[in-house]
Amino acid sequence: MSKPRTTLAILIIPLSYIIFFLFTTSPKPYYHTLFLSSSFSNNASISLHLHTLTRRPHIAGSLANAEAATHVLSTFTSSSLKSHIVTYHVSLTYPIHRSLILTPTQSSKPITFNLKQEPENNPYANEVTPTFHAYAKSGNVSGLVVYANYGTVEDFVRLRDELSVNVTGSIVIARYGKIFRGDIVKNAYKEGALGVVIYTDKRDYSGDEWFPVSRSMPPSGVQVGTVYNGLGDPTTPGWASVDGCERLSEEEVELSGDAMLIPSLPISAEDGEVILKSIVGDDGDLVGPGPGILNLSYVGETVIAKIENVIGVIQGEEEPDRYVILGNHRDAWTFGAVDPNSGTAIAERFDKLQKIGWKPRRTIILCNWDAEEYALIGSTEWVEDNREMLSSRAVAYLNVDCAVSGPGFYASATPQLDELIKLAAQEVRDPDNTTQTIYDSWIGSSNSGVIGRLGGGGSDYASFVQHVGVPAVDMRFGKDYPVYHSMYDDFTWMEKFGDPMFHRHVAMASVFGLVALRLADEEFLPFNYISYASELKKSVKDLEKEKLGHDIDVSQLLKAIEDLSTAAQAINTEKQAIKGVLKVRELNDRLMMAERALTDRDGLSERPWYKHLIYGPSKYNDYGTKSFPGVDDAIDNAKKLNTKASWENVQHQIWRVSRAIKHASLVLKGDLT
Repeated sequence: MSKPRTTLAILIIPLSYIIFFLFTTSPKPYYHTLFLSSSFSNNASISLHLHTLTRRPHIAGSLANAEAATHVLSTFTSSSLKSHIVTYHVSLTYPIHRSLILTPTQSSKPITFNLKQEPENNPYANEVTPTFHAYAKSGNVSGLVVYANYGTVEDFVRLRDELSVNVTGSIVIARYGKIFRGDIVKNAYKEGALGVVIYTDKRDYSGDEWFPVSRSMPPSGVQVGTVYNGLGDPTTPGWASVDGCERLSEEEVELSGDAMLIPSLPISAEDGEVILKSIVGDDGDLVGPGPGILNLSYVGETVIAKIENVIGVIQGEEEPDRYVILGNHRDAWTFGAVDPNSGTAIAERFDKLQKIGWKPRRTIILCNWDAEEYALIGSTEWVEDNREMLSSRAVAYLNVDCAVSGPGFYASATPQLDELIKLAAQEVRDPDNTTQTIYDSWIGSSNSGVIGRLGGGGSDYASFVQHVGVPAVDMRFGKDYPVYHSMYDDFTWMEKFGDPMFHRHVAMASVFGLVALRLADEEFLPFNYISYASELKKSVKDLEKEKLGHDIDVSQLLKAIEDLSTAAQAINTEKQAIKGVLKVRELNDRLMMAERALTDRDGLSERPWYKHLIYGPSKYNDYGTKSFPGVDDAIDNAKKLNTKASWENVQHQIWRVSRAIKHASLVLKGDLT
């Protein structure tokens, strides 16, 4: 549906605003203030768009998802954005056959699980794709059941070393939480398991009541998702999946190290409880193996499917070749009312600003990504397709994914954007307590205003930060929500529990949009690298705790960080005295390119796609953020091998990070050595 037309009342501007506009040499702050006004926020419009986009399940590659893309394109076009669709043809998987049979004991009858979620009066529930793990290995396997808790490396070490449980030849059952589901399967495979089932434990996701009575996951609810451990189309690692491109074969994908090599299935809490009752253990530990035996059968279909990114552009007036990029994915495993949300609210607000004369200094690009759920595919292919342009022109990337799932503001970012986020949060009222700002509530919460980092692979910021080195932000209201990736993540859940009045959506659009406006409009880019240097110093303190008595020297790393801090202070002082368009441009380029200097063309050891040496995913949890990920990988390896060469590699990785930080300080200074 097309967006509601701007009414005359919205266009009537108070006289004081007009006077301010006419007599101010820089009218941008006026537009930013107006952007936050009640006349620019419309929770009814947000509700309508969300209802339209979540009416039917729209998994990537489906007709329903293509129709959702058409809706977003129509909204962008009617919001005065120059819009187009970018298509890629990528490898996606879908389930053809699934079965799970439990034989509790040798003398008992087999139990066949139906593997279905019970619908809650949703007329399109029959269109939901059967529960599965994307990119799971096809196969038919049987074995004694072993319970592995959350399936972390530590859980399997405990099974092996403390409980003397041999996982080889078994079927592992683990519960969701703690780590990425693909890492659960990978960890089980390394221990010799033949297959894995992952269930939604009531202790983590449910209670005595559940949706539609409460926000919790129903007993039959299943969290689906991908188990692929890479980013982007598995058949085109490092390059875009355009027509006629080079592709890896299925065998080459398996050899890449990111594909799963054993079958797996997601199951419900009620099915998980039945399986757990078939397991015995010693000393109160419910571990197994057996006596229950599981037969797991999965057959998946791999197809090259068309995906569609919807792109909308607002051309910058003074610096059209500098890009502020806003992104949010569209595809969903089921209805996707929380995961994801659409970017239509921002587009409509920008449209209203343009109609009263606002033109951004820099170009704003709105990106509606496809196939994020499979492996951040839409954003990754686009970044790989435009890598050199983004390397030289992208100012920052702003991301929302699960934008609203409940109360409480959360943000993650590269550190030079910390101050900008806090300032924006100080200008928007808390939707759950309008007597104070979002910032006031944030610093008074258990989160205490802490800003996380973007090393994990949980959403579409990953390619921008970790592959190209673009400063980035990710924001959300609500930390976790129990119906994640299930068929109950629908409009009804959002309307009843996530955001009944859609005020949190309005507030999120306000903070998100204000950060974008300041990045797009301010003469000097609002980056503060003093925050970055401070954050790095904290990371070195954590690193020193891992030295374990070995002769590891971090003095050059500390010196590089101190140089970065000095350069950051100098460039902040330089802003006060600088004049002239070209000098402003040159200083902004230094601010923009400093993050790129923290990347390395060779990438992380054994993970070359990840170029950023400061922030990357944990080797054993794709959701987890690690500072100095290459150093962390080397320390983990050295702990296992404890050889001179392995600890020398730790020192080598520290040198690599030191050199990258030194390059960043040189970029900020703008001088050759």
